[in-house]
Order: sequence, then structure tokens, then C-alpha cells
Amino acid sequence: MKHTSIYMPIYASKDSSSKQANTPAYHCTHPTTLSTLLFEMENVVVLIIGAGPAGLATAACLSRFSIPYVIVERESCSASLWRNRAYDRLKLHLAKEFCELPHMSYPLDAPTYIPKTLFVKYLDDYVERFNIQAKYLTSVESSTFDNDEKCWSIVAHDMAKSTIVRFTTKFLVVASGENSAENIPMIPGLQSFSGDVIHSSSYKSGKSYSGMNVLVVGSGNSGMEIAYDLAAHGANTTVVIRSPIHVMTKELIRLGMTLARRLPLNLVDNLLVMAANLRFGDLSRYGIRRPKMGPMTLKSKTGRSAVIDVGTVGLIKKGIIKVQGSISKIMGDIVEFQCSKKISFDVIVFATGYKSTANIWLKNGESMLNGNGLPIKEYPNHWKGENGLYCAGLGRRGLAGIAADAKNIANDIKSVIDILSPFMKSSFLFLFLLSFSFFFFFLSCSFFFLNA
Repeated sequence: MKHTSIYMPIYASKDSSSKQANTPAYHCTHPTTLSTLLFEMENVVVLIIGAGPAGLATAACLSRFSIPYVIVERESCSASLWRNRAYDRLKLHLAKEFCELPHMSYPLDAPTYIPKTLFVKYLDDYVERFNIQAKYLTSVESSTFDNDEKCWSIVAHDMAKSTIVRFTTKFLVVASGENSAENIPMIPGLQSFSGDVIHSSSYKSGKSYSGMNVLVVGSGNSGMEIAYDLAAHGANTTVVIRSPIHVMTKELIRLGMTLARRLPLNLVDNLLVMAANLRFGDLSRYGIRRPKMGPMTLKSKTGRSAVIDVGTVGLIKKGIIKVQGSISKIMGDIVEFQCSKKISFDVIVFATGYKSTANIWLKNGESMLNGNGLPIKEYPNHWKGENGLYCAGLGRRGLAGIAADAKNIANDIKSVIDILSPFMKSSFLFLFLLSFSFFFFFLSCSFFFLNA
């Protein structure tokens, strides 16, 4: 086969307001005889990995500075977690003023607590406004830092075109999210369970579980809301609550986040706990224990959120939803708990969260991420690594944290580019003058020999 190289400009996205100039990176395709795959090479200024809210926010912030970028996403759409892996009744747990991405507010008539469908519409409008053109179905296989060239080398698989793409970039942004892969704990005998086992990412509604015995493992916001949804649709529901949790109303959390802008966290925590005790009473007799650390401090130090009650606590008090502690083992359809109680279930729903997969493909990222693919540095200094490496949306601070990360990253990249720009301009001027001198010398020599 004859080998050819085709070079064509790849233009950066344009912000609808700033109308940034199209700045080309260079795209090179090399057919190969080694396999049916084509190899492509792209040199880009900034590469963003992930087109969820964090990646989109970073792209928008870069667009505001007219900084060219490429954004890749392994799924077939942006924000796939929200579109394809969220249950039907989901709403944003925080008020809309804490859930906006940079440079674009919600419509004035939007409800205080945004439902899933409206949030997806907001993201679609965000993509359109900032003309974000992600490369979908592109899965990153590896990423390493080249010490000689002082740039990042990323290998990705373009599944749509069956090509391998090698990106080189000065700045690499990890925006693949802390919710990249389902997390299901290892429980003795789980493989022997004779019923259905699903992760919360596959759960949509309790309609199909009416009359069935369902165990929900996990007592975060998703687990408690799924338990409520199941019970509301007639399922015999049990929820596993192992760790202490704060239970709050959405109004209390909104109040707490507002007060935290002005008051010390410990004072805000005391007010919230007092109000929650008045609202819910002592929940310890129902198997719900409160952490020693206050809700706002707990979120700040560990990233763990308070549970915002949607009616689950009321059903627990009425005995409609049962509470159990840790699971000891599973035998067929029988689940044995550490209290030695044995109960038969038809379905187990694991609302046990997700985990980051960035550490699987990211090499030379030890300055920023730990073995679990999460930031080493504590918030708010978690977003920056070494050698032009950044992460957005891994700080466990929700959409408000994503917005802060995106702004910080774009500002930092701009500052680096601004520092390099005078050097690049002076280097270009030197090369221009050198080339002009050689041209003048050649012209003079030619004139001399012609007149000799």
C-alpha cells in the first residue's frame, strides 16, 4: 500500500459572543498496512478529556479567551450520565443559583430546583451558545508526558471512524468526571443471588417493581430517593444504612450554603443541626445516626453531602421502608445482615456511587491524582498538577465546584500563554530577520557574480 500524508486544518470552537478567531491545529492521517485502522495525528493547544458539565464548562471558559482546544468524549453525546444514567424523578438537589455553569444563567422562569430534563436542555443550550464541537465516541487509551518535547502525548481510539488518534498538546485537562465507572462493593455470595442485581445508573422508575421485595444498598441521596420511589410504586422496600448521615431538607441546605458565604462553618453547622432535629426529631431509633462533624464542614473536608429528604424519612417512620445495617453475606435469594437477620429479596439495587477511571489511562499524573483517580491536593488547590496538567470536576464539590475549576483552569492557561507570547513573538522576529539577512546576502552575492 502506498503511504500518504494528508494535512488539513482543524479549527477551534468559536464563542458566540467573542467570535474568536479560528486557530488551526494540524491534522495528519497515515494509512497503515499493519491493520485495518488508520492512524491520525493532531497537535492541539489544549486537549479536554470528557464532555460532561466539567468539560463543557472548561471549553466555554477557554472560548472566552479565544484559546483553541479540542474536546473528546467516549460516549455518543455530551453529559451522558445525566441523559442515560439518571433516574426519572431526579432533580438537582441544590438551588439553581448553586448549579450554574460559567457565563450562562438559567432562564428566569426556571424552577428553583431544576429537574433532570430541564438540566439536560440547559446543557444543550450551553453547547450551542459556545459552539462546543466535541469529538464523540473517542476513547482515550493512554496519556504520557514527553520530557524531551515538553508536551503531552495522548493515544485515543475514534470508534466512529475506526482510527487511532495521537494527540500532542501543551495543556491537558482531565474532565472525565468522578462518576466514570459504577462502583459495586464485593459482598460474599453476591454471585449466587438468584434475583436481579442492578446499579443505580440503570434504575429509571419503580413502576416495574411493584409488589416485589427490593433491597437498596446505599444511603446517599440517590439511594434514599430510589428507596422512596420504589415504596411509592408499591415495592416492599428495605434500605441499607451503614454509615452516619445528615438528613436535611432542601430549604435547610439552601439556607446553609447562603449563610456559609458570611458566617463560620461551625456556626452554620450548629444552626442546621438544630433545625434538622426540630424537623425530623431523633432518628437514631430508626437506624439513622448523625455524624459528629457538621454537614457543611463534612462536605468541605470530605466531599460527602448531606441527604436531602424527599419523603423517605416519613416512610421509614411509618414502617413502610425498612432499615437494615451492613450485609454479612448472600445465599441465593437470602440476604443475611450483620445483626443475623435473614430476608428474602427479588431485586438488589446498588446505589453505591461511582469511581474515577482517570488513573487507568493517565500516566505521569502523580502530581495531581492519587491511585483512585481523585485529586491529591485538598480543595480549593486540587485542580492543577505539573507540566500543564489540570483536572475539572474531581473536587467533589458539585456543579459550583465545576464552575470554579473551569474558570481557574482557563485563567491559568491564559496566564501561561501570555507569558510565552512575548518570547514566541521575539523568536519569530529573530527568525524573520535572520531569514531576511540570508536573503539579502544571497541577493548581494548573485548581483556581484552577475557583474563580475
